[in-house]
Amino acid sequence: MRTQVAIIGAGPSGLLLGQLLHKAGIDNIIIERQSPDYVLGRIRAGILEQTTVDMLHEAGMGERVQAEGVVHHSIELVFSGVRHAIDVQGLTGGKVVTAYGQTEVTRDLMDARSAAGLTTVYQAAQVSVHDFDSSTPRVRYQKDGQNFELECDFIAGCDGFHGVCRASVPEGAITEYEKVYPFGWLGVLADVPPVSPHSIVYGNSERGFSLCSMRSLTRSRYYVQCPMDDKVEAWSDQRFWDELRSRLDPELAERIVTGPTLEKSIAPLRSFVAEPMRFGRMFLAGDAAHIVPPTGAKGLNLAASDVKYLSSAFIEFYAEKSAAGIDTYSQRALARIWKAERFSWWLTSLMHKFPDTGAFGQRMQEAELEYLVHSAAASTVLAENYVGLPLYTGR
Repeated sequence: MRTQVAIIGAGPSGLLLGQLLHKAGIDNIIIERQSPDYVLGRIRAGILEQTTVDMLHEAGMGERVQAEGVVHHSIELVFSGVRHAIDVQGLTGGKVVTAYGQTEVTRDLMDARSAAGLTTVYQAAQVSVHDFDSSTPRVRYQKDGQNFELECDFIAGCDGFHGVCRASVPEGAITEYEKVYPFGWLGVLADVPPVSPHSIVYGNSERGFSLCSMRSLTRSRYYVQCPMDDKVEAWSDQRFWDELRSRLDPELAERIVTGPTLEKSIAPLRSFVAEPMRFGRMFLAGDAAHIVPPTGAKGLNLAASDVKYLSSAFIEFYAEKSAAGIDTYSQRALARIWKAERFSWWLTSLMHKFPDTGAFGQRMQEAELEYLVHSAAASTVLAENYVGLPLYTGR
């Protein structure tokens, strides 16, 4: 078997890369170790920057997000029992974000790939990458008990934090940066209307962080900060709703509509970056190269910007016989990644209760939040980072 670009991983980054390459006439095959149902079953992000929405339109995937996505014009910060709105659209010259679940993005891309008759190998076992430091990289895998080898020009590692691509890089050729936070998020998904349909609510309280988000006008996603050693089984639906209300301002707490939870889980928080993101003819993208705390809603959007840089580099290589985009891919992607990492770290530090800071730390957070909501300059910095910094287009 042979293809121009072998993509490892059929998550949003791999599927979006495959779609953009297909539209440019570049042959690609996706290798995925899980089943389609498993991939669609992942409950992940749901806030898209405008650059990500624009990319979905570029890939021919914009119809449903345009029709069903819910535009957010502002964010709301709750602290000291009071809620404050940040006019994101007004502070950024009209930019907004769109609530549209990662599951729906994945579904749209999977449907488009299937309709185009493109090859995706699901439930591939023993996936391995070879000779990516040469001009003839290869991917090996097993499917239905048979061994396969795929020759290609390039390998795109879109296979997530635990994937095989980054793990295959020789020791010493990669530097990893990581910060693990001492708490997690208990998240629930419920078919109830969101408490704030056109904004996300971030809560800072002495009991810990809270977040009110949404997937649609009838499905909500809520979170509360919890200890990492908590067990989901210890959290009944009633306990969760009571805890969420206790971390919000009274008026908003009264508006919360409760109901049975469809999904409940505890997720750890970490920051992670691997440098560089290119190794010969293998390139990392998305969670294979970086993780951000979900506080800033940057994970899926960073994966999309990686894909934009990488697809543009491949298109330039095949159309113009130029390796300029390939040679600068890692530099351009990392420039945006570190800015998003900084924003996510700052917002996480500002909104969460840390076990070692005590009452003084809580008052410092409240003082900074007071400054943030009453300073046009500080609010603008928050808004600009929230809607997403521009893609770097230089060399």
